[in-house]
Amino acid sequence: MSETTTAFAPALTARLRHPRTWTWAAGAVLLLALPFYLDRFWLQAGLFAMAAAIGAIGLNLLTGATGQLSMGHAFFLAVGAYGYCVLAGESGTENGHSLSGLGLPSGLAAVLAVLLAGAAGGLFSPIAGRLRGAYLGIATLALIFIGQHVLFNASSLTGGYNGRSVPPLSLFGLTFDDTEVMVAAVPFQSSEKLWYAALAALLLSGLFARGVLRGRPGRALNAIRDHRIAAGVMGVPVAHYRAGVFVLSSMYAGLAGVLLALVFQRTVPEYFGMVLSLEYLAMIVIGGLGTVAGAVVGAAFVSLLPQLLTHYSDSLPLVAAPGTGGLAPGEASRYLYGAAVVAAVLFLPGGLTRPTKNSGEKK
Repeated sequence: MSETTTAFAPALTARLRHPRTWTWAAGAVLLLALPFYLDRFWLQAGLFAMAAAIGAIGLNLLTGATGQLSMGHAFFLAVGAYGYCVLAGESGTENGHSLSGLGLPSGLAAVLAVLLAGAAGGLFSPIAGRLRGAYLGIATLALIFIGQHVLFNASSLTGGYNGRSVPPLSLFGLTFDDTEVMVAAVPFQSSEKLWYAALAALLLSGLFARGVLRGRPGRALNAIRDHRIAAGVMGVPVAHYRAGVFVLSSMYAGLAGVLLALVFQRTVPEYFGMVLSLEYLAMIVIGGLGTVAGAVVGAAFVSLLPQLLTHYSDSLPLVAAPGTGGLAPGEASRYLYGAAVVAAVLFLPGGLTRPTKNSGEKK
């Protein structure tokens, strides 16, 4: 026992002295303390970023690690969001529509919504296992058009154009709604409560994806991306891995959709369109393909930029409210992260988290 302790102590000491350890610790403390100091606007912006990060991690497993282009990520976010609403919601009338709901416990409904998104990905996985590149991108693009048609016309499930309200999440006797709960003399409402649930979901999602990428499945996925034929010759079941990672990516999107629905408190079909899928592709390109950190950084950039431009539109040049002669914050943000994608492709092919090495460096 003493020999084990003696061998473990130097490694622990070295890790504690590493600057990255203290950086992560300081970041964790900061994230845990933010709900006590930020107002509702900034908390919701952070929640959007965390939900986007979960979805981007899933897309990065598929596109970044495996090289499979997907344009249908928004479809699986919609499956997760509306699946939760139907499973947890009650039947009734809203905005003139008769809505169907199963009334399940919200915690169980959230888990089933994620599994439902995975099942939807499983139905498409045989196609994902056989197609690659632009062919898969075109095939998944069809999911967006199918999804939009269903969302706008299946009014008994989705509420039609006006959407439907989202039942609040309830876990372990705590309901994540606007009912105030005093914590250290600070009133906690839905945003403050959801903050910690979203942090836990993001942490678990990131750790699981990191384990996949660093383990044997990750090496197989990278081999398929870089040398598909060689990977098959070495015994890697290419179609099996492609189909499996597509299902896993769909489940990540479903979890992100559930969290987005809880933050919005209302699901609207128009949100889950082609633009959302393009935004997720921009996230992983800007942040860095094939890494968990890249997905998180890219998601924070793309999701927070419109919020910041909207909040500070009065003091920014050329950016103003719609109809006042300037660019709308949403349009300006798309121009900016569109330019960021071009800049990342030209100057940082590895993304913000994986800068290119000096060309003069010795190999």
